[in-house]
Amino acid sequence: MFRTKKSAQAIEPKSPIKHRKSSSSSFPDPCSAIFSTSIDNSSYNFSKSSTSSSVASLKSLKSSLPQNPQIYDLSEIRSATSNFLPHRRLSSSSTSSSWRCSIRSEDAVVFQRKSRLPLSLPDLHHRLSLISKSHHSSLIKLLGASLSGSSVYLVYEFVAGANLADCLRNPKNPSYTVLSSWLSRMQIATDLAHGLDYIHHCSGLDSTFVHNHIKSSSIIVSEQDHLVLGAKICHFGTAELCGETQARSTRMEGTRGYMAPEFQLTGIVTQKCDVYAFGVVLLELISGEEPLKYIMDGNGGGGGYRRVSLIESAREALSGGCGGVRRWVDGRLKDSFPMDVAEQMVLVALECMEEDPDRRPDMGPVAGLVSKLFLESHGWAEKMSVPIDISVSFAPR
Repeated sequence: MFRTKKSAQAIEPKSPIKHRKSSSSSFPDPCSAIFSTSIDNSSYNFSKSSTSSSVASLKSLKSSLPQNPQIYDLSEIRSATSNFLPHRRLSSSSTSSSWRCSIRSEDAVVFQRKSRLPLSLPDLHHRLSLISKSHHSSLIKLLGASLSGSSVYLVYEFVAGANLADCLRNPKNPSYTVLSSWLSRMQIATDLAHGLDYIHHCSGLDSTFVHNHIKSSSIIVSEQDHLVLGAKICHFGTAELCGETQARSTRMEGTRGYMAPEFQLTGIVTQKCDVYAFGVVLLELISGEEPLKYIMDGNGGGGGYRRVSLIESAREALSGGCGGVRRWVDGRLKDSFPMDVAEQMVLVALECMEEDPDRRPDMGPVAGLVSKLFLESHGWAEKMSVPIDISVSFAPR
């Protein structure tokens, strides 16, 4: 472990973001239920008003329960997306396309993906029934799916917000970021860590269940209760429903910069591949930089480009001690962060990105450590009188 030094300097961020207040020294177990109910037998009151109140409470409770994903007929998908009109697309790539639509009165996003293995309707029903057991506040809910030939159509709830990549790197205004305070980024890291830990260990699915699509563009930053920013993970269940965990990839399918070394060699996805990708996202949160980019090399004189890896620059920064990490952290935070926590976060990220997958930690301990560092950051903010209760807007600037 690296020994860290506390920063003696702190500057209040100019555009901080409202965060969740922490009233205790520990985070809830990600395996615990999302909701709980209790009945006090001494308080029964069978008056008409009490009965009406109870009915309203039951309706509210029912609406909060996770719904089983549904199997849609392809005609429903076609109708909802206006027959997959190109101008209705949210995104398109070599592996998937997506459309925002309304289906069965739900505001949704439909993703079209190719299945790596033949999938029958009974198989789809069985896998959906398993996935329906999972419910976590950091996961975007899967509403259902449809089959057509080799294509799988996955229907997810629509969540208003912006993906993490756009929040960190606004091409229209590089000097601006929604995540303008250290606490905002630690909150995103904590949500992501607990959501991924839930997927791996607490979802009620097979113990080897993986996500396989962890990257900054697959994480939605949204305003939640009381204008608090939080993170939600997209594409939960995609790997299972599209056969990505059952079939070895015959060609390189993944996002450059997020693929673990062993996946690039074998094409086999594991939970340790998710851990590696999580480490990359942590480095993005801390530095604001993209995982891999090419910049013009001015030294050669030939007008060539030089490859810049985020993991390599993070290692160099950590080896440079306190000053190295301070210079490496996103300059838009204006040195307003606890130096010791920043160093430990970089170290956690690099441990998640160990070359040997056996040396990478499981998400359980990682989620616990990230939560601890979030609480330390919250304590630092209160000590330094950094504003916490400030709202944020996603409006363009």
